[in-house]
Amino acid sequence: MPMYTVTVATGSQWFAGTDDYIYITLVGTERCSERTLLDKPLYNDFERGAVDSYDVRVGEILGDIVLVKIEKKKYWVQDDWYCRYVTVKTPAGDYVEFPCFRWLVDDKEVVLRDGQGSHLPQDEKTSLVKQHRQKELETRRKTYRWKEWQPGFPMSIDANRHRDLPRDIQFDSEKGVDFVLNYSKAIENLFVNQFMHMFQSSWSDFGDFERIFVRIKNTISEYVMQHWKEDFMFGYQFLNGCNPVLIQKCTKLPDKFPVTHEMVSVSLERDLTLDECLMFPQAGNMYMVDYKVLDDISANTTDPCTLQYLAAPICLLYKNAQNKILPIAIQLGQIPGDDNPIFLPTDGQYDWMLAKIWVRSADFQYHQTITHLLRTHLMTEVFAIAMYRQLAAVHPVYKLLIPHIRFTIAINTKAREQLICECGIFDKANATGGGGHVQLVQKGVKSLTFRSLCFPDNIKMRGVDKKEDLPTYFYRDDGYLVWEATKSFVSDVVHIYYASDETVQGDEEIQAFVKDVCSFGMQDFDYCEFPKSLKTRAELIEYLTVIVFTASAQHAAVNFGQYDWCSWIPNAPSTMRKPPPNKKGMADVNLIIESLPDRGRSSWHLGAVWALSQYQENELYLGMYPDEHFIEKPVKAAMEKFRKQLAEITSAIKRRNEGKKLPYYNMSPDKIPNSVAV
Repeated sequence: MPMYTVTVATGSQWFAGTDDYIYITLVGTERCSERTLLDKPLYNDFERGAVDSYDVRVGEILGDIVLVKIEKKKYWVQDDWYCRYVTVKTPAGDYVEFPCFRWLVDDKEVVLRDGQGSHLPQDEKTSLVKQHRQKELETRRKTYRWKEWQPGFPMSIDANRHRDLPRDIQFDSEKGVDFVLNYSKAIENLFVNQFMHMFQSSWSDFGDFERIFVRIKNTISEYVMQHWKEDFMFGYQFLNGCNPVLIQKCTKLPDKFPVTHEMVSVSLERDLTLDECLMFPQAGNMYMVDYKVLDDISANTTDPCTLQYLAAPICLLYKNAQNKILPIAIQLGQIPGDDNPIFLPTDGQYDWMLAKIWVRSADFQYHQTITHLLRTHLMTEVFAIAMYRQLAAVHPVYKLLIPHIRFTIAINTKAREQLICECGIFDKANATGGGGHVQLVQKGVKSLTFRSLCFPDNIKMRGVDKKEDLPTYFYRDDGYLVWEATKSFVSDVVHIYYASDETVQGDEEIQAFVKDVCSFGMQDFDYCEFPKSLKTRAELIEYLTVIVFTASAQHAAVNFGQYDWCSWIPNAPSTMRKPPPNKKGMADVNLIIESLPDRGRSSWHLGAVWALSQYQENELYLGMYPDEHFIEKPVKAAMEKFRKQLAEITSAIKRRNEGKKLPYYNMSPDKIPNSVAV
C-alpha cells in the first residue's frame, strides 16, 4: 500500500501549539487521500516549535500532489494553532513543500498550494487549482474589508478593535502593543510619574526640564539638550532629524513671506545679495520650510483649564560657507502684516529663541501626523489590505510583500483604538489632539501623490538632490543607497517571474491589486495620482519598491529617532500654552517657560516618544526572511545578494559615523525593521 510521509512544523511564537485534533487530506492530480487524523499515541503533538512527521497510507498513487487540506477540530476548548509549513514525501522519494505561515482558528480548514513554481494566475493549468485560487480570494475579500475611519482619510481595515482582526494579522501578544500600558510603563521607568500630580503647573526654568531627562540619555539626546538653542542645531534637524522631509530649495520668496535683503544681509556671505542668492539656485545656498498645512487647524480644547495653540510658520534657511544650514528669517503665520512680524537672528535673544521654538513645535505636529502617521502607517495599511484582497498566497508578489506588512494593520488598529481616537492618548499632550490631527491628515492627503512616495522623486521635487549643495544631508544619501538596493532586489524577483511586459499586463491579480489601492484605498481622490494599472515590468518594480521602502526604510527614518530629537522638550514641544507672539520685544524667559508644555504634558510627551522609539521584541530587520514563503533557489539567491548589499551599506554608514558627535543611523539597514509594527 503506497505511503506518503507528512511533516508538519508548528510555529515558535507564544501559544502557537495546540491540543486540538489536526486532520490532513492530500489532493493529487489523480485522486485524493482519505481524511487522516495526525496523531501519535502517547505523544504530545503540535507543541510550540515542534516538527512532527506522520505516515499517510493510500490505496493507490495520488498523482502529483497539488493541494494539502488541513483541518482543526476542537478537542476540549478551542485552541488556535499556528502552522509554519507542511512537507510531503511521496512514495517515489520526492519532496513537495507547502508553505503555510498562518493560524488555524475555531473549526476551520486551510488549503495549501505547493511553494514551487511561478503561480501567476495566467499560468494555472488545471480547473482544480484555478477554483482553489478563486475561492481563496473570495474568502479574503469578505474577511479583509475596507472602511473609512474618518472622511478624507485613506481607507483602513473594517475592525474597531485589535481583537476583531483576523487572527493571522493580530499581534502574537496584544499586551505588548497596549499603548496605555506601554506609555504608563515608560513614564514610570523614566521616573517622570512624580510630576503627574502637578499636571497643569509650569516648570520654573529650562534647567527644570533636565529633571525629567536624567533617567535615560543617549549620544544624540544629550547633545540636543546641550545645543538646542544654537542656530546650527535648529537647521541641522531639517536634514537629519526625525522629520527630514520638508526642506526645499528656495528660488523665489512667496508674496506671503516678504523678507528683504536689509533684514538678512548680516546673515549672508559670499558677497551675494538676497536676490542674487535666490536668482542663482546653482549656488545651493537658500532653502525654505513652509508649514502652511497647519494654517486654520483647530488647537486642542479637550482640557478647558488649559488653552493650547498652534502656528503655521515659514522659515528661511541659508547654507553658510561651513556648509551649515542656519535659520535667517521666521514668520509665524501665513498672512504678512504688522501683527505677524518676521523674526531675525539679530532680534533680541528671547524673541529669536521663541520664534524657533514655535517652528520646532509646528515641525513636531507635522511629523507626527503627516510624515509618520499618514505617509508610513496609513499608506502601508492601504497596500496591505489590497494585497490580502487581491493576491493569492501563491502569488510571488504576495510572498514578496508579506514580510513588509507584518503587524501593520494590527498596530494601526490599536492606534485607532487607543492613541488617535476621541479622548485617546494623543489628546493628552498634543496641540493637534482633540480633532486637529484628523484635520491635518485630511489636508495632508491632498499632497500625497504616488510620485511623492518614490524616494528619488521626492528628493528631486524638493530640489535637494545634489550632494554638493547639501553635503551633510545623510537622510538623502543613505536613503538613496537603501532605495537602490531594495529596487535591485525587487527587480531580481520580478524578472524571475515576469518574462515580459506582456506578462505584467496579463496578470489579473496584480492589476486588481493596483486598482484596489487607487479606487478603494485612496478612494479615487483626484489629487492622489496613483496608477490604476501597470503596463511594464519597470512600473511594477517601482511600485513594489515604493511599498517595501515606505514600510521599512522610510518608517525607520521618521520613527526611531523620536527619543533622540524630541525627548528634550524645548526642542520639540508637543503643545504651546501661549499664543504666537504678534510683536517683537515681548519675549523673556518667563514667557517661554509659560508657553512650553506643563509638567503633566511634558511627562506624557516624554513617555510617548520613548515608547514609540523602541524596537519590537524579536524584531526582523530589512533582508531577514525567516518565514520561507519562497522556496525557489533563484529567489533565495536574490535574497542573499540583497543581504550582502545591505551589509555593505551598514558598514559604509558605520564608517561615516565614526567620531561624529551627531551620528546619523536611522537609515542604516541593521536598524531598519522590515515593517511598520510600532
